[in-house]
Amino acid sequence: CDRVGILVRDKSGEYRALTGNQTGALLVEYILRARSESGKLPKDGVVIKTIVTTELAAKIAKSYGIECMSLLTGFKYIGEKMTEFAEKKNHTFLIGFEESYGYLVGNHARDKDGVVATMLIAEMAAYYRNMGKTLYDALMDIYEKYGFFAERTVSFTMPGKDGMAKMSEILANLRKSPIKSAIGFDTIKVTDYQHDETGLPKSNVLKYELSDGKTYFIVRPSGTEPKIKLYIGTVSDSMENGSKLIDALVEDVKKQMGIE
Repeated sequence: CDRVGILVRDKSGEYRALTGNQTGALLVEYILRARSESGKLPKDGVVIKTIVTTELAAKIAKSYGIECMSLLTGFKYIGEKMTEFAEKKNHTFLIGFEESYGYLVGNHARDKDGVVATMLIAEMAAYYRNMGKTLYDALMDIYEKYGFFAERTVSFTMPGKDGMAKMSEILANLRKSPIKSAIGFDTIKVTDYQHDETGLPKSNVLKYELSDGKTYFIVRPSGTEPKIKLYIGTVSDSMENGSKLIDALVEDVKKQMGIE
């Protein structure tokens, strides 16, 4: 068991499936809070996520004075960084996670561990229950404190024998003619992980940051399937408004990428 997903009951009694980003944010807040309360939060502690995983984790870590590192997609990169920490003894690993429901706490492994994550989620639920709260309440508290971070991953399948060629063509076109604006916001920064100096291994990924200072989207071809993945993130005053913005951005970017 390497991944775990959960459902939580909201105020109306309905069950809601949490995204990997939401569960990850809950775990980051819980682990840092519990360690801080017990006086066991190391000054050299580090939270690790991937570049396509919620920026909420970084904001939570910052509030506790903890560094958050963003690595390429793939838990192997988190494992490599953990090994580096162990060899150099320069950081203390606290938690690593991806938006795709993979989490790791502890140094017993170098890959996502759904068993330990499940136990931690149960422990976290008990912690908040003792405070008279559900995990849904705890998530809403996080949003109220740090902002309503909304994310979505959309996959576009490129079927047939020409699928891989189509994917390459789309990425090549984006590099040749970058998207200059979307949903009324200008593009203020484009990061090309294939050609720019990012401090990370080279990867066929493009990240666009928009002029509202809150919204970004990442284009990445799947390494295992004939799909192009679009990762979108924003911060809003409510989840509903964040979701509406993402709806509009998906359609705009999809059109500009030439995907029907």
